[in-house]
Amino acid sequence: MRLSEFDFPFDPSLIADRPVEPRDQARLMMCSRRGEDITHRKITDLPDLLRPGDLVVINDTKVIPARLVGRKKRSGGRVEILLVKDLGEHTWEVLLRGQVRPEQVIVLGEHVEATVLERSSAQTTIKIQGSHPVSELIREVGTVPLPPYIRREPRESDREWYQTIFAEKEGAVAAPTAGLHLTTDLLNTFQQRGIEIAKVTLHVGPGTFLPVRVDHIHEHKIGAERVEVSEETARAVRRVKAEGGRIVAVGTTVVRSLEAAAGSDGVVRSLRGETDLFILPGYQFGVVDALLTNFHLPRSTLLMLVSAFAGLDRLRAVYREAVQAKYRFYSYGDAMLIL
Repeated sequence: MRLSEFDFPFDPSLIADRPVEPRDQARLMMCSRRGEDITHRKITDLPDLLRPGDLVVINDTKVIPARLVGRKKRSGGRVEILLVKDLGEHTWEVLLRGQVRPEQVIVLGEHVEATVLERSSAQTTIKIQGSHPVSELIREVGTVPLPPYIRREPRESDREWYQTIFAEKEGAVAAPTAGLHLTTDLLNTFQQRGIEIAKVTLHVGPGTFLPVRVDHIHEHKIGAERVEVSEETARAVRRVKAEGGRIVAVGTTVVRSLEAAAGSDGVVRSLRGETDLFILPGYQFGVVDALLTNFHLPRSTLLMLVSAFAGLDRLRAVYREAVQAKYRFYSYGDAMLIL
């Protein structure tokens, strides 16, 4: 398939730069993988759209304040850093914007510095040094790494906005945005109605969002991201599937986690490691039955995954409807439920 097949008409004024408050008042478009019907609801309607015996699976990753801005120690030149992966010993793999060389020292804040260890086309690594543990230093000098299409500087409120209410395990550089819509009241209502909840962890890295630069999309590679599917969650998925319930993935990261944990026999087992699973149209889903997801960028790997789930022609029609109905797009935008 070619990259151009994943374009769609779009109005940039629909990009949301802040979420709806409260979270569960965002709009929700519901569509079927099989039929042509599209209905317009709100996130608060989710308990009415699911069934007792369904299993809602969420991603409990927590976004770290991974965007650091500093100055080169001698020249004062500006340097922007995005933390990608903790390599241990205060060392991080990063994406870096600025002219630097190995051994360059970057001042990040009072008593906080980073030294460039490696700078190449393949990888850039830095070592962070300061008077406190690295996790504290990052919280002190870092900001929320908002996506580039949100054309404003991060605010203090983004530390809460750009985090799910169930965020627990630190490690992501971007939020699992479908989960941003869920509230404590919604989760409680699910459980009261016999709709179960389970968790996976996928620490979202920049590979999920890096542009696809090849014309033939099968040639694109997604960077590996850390994933964990516990034995408890795997058992819950197996049981619900056996009992005829549906596995409802909250976001594309949950889809990738569960599908990566499924063996060749389609049975989900515990998984702890990394995944670079790239889901494209033609992929045969063995685990996920329904998907709650935001509206994604054209030509993105996220849009390709949703196209694989809903059908590319079907998704084009849904996106046309979303643009005409002026749904809010991307990370802070509205959502769709595909059943």
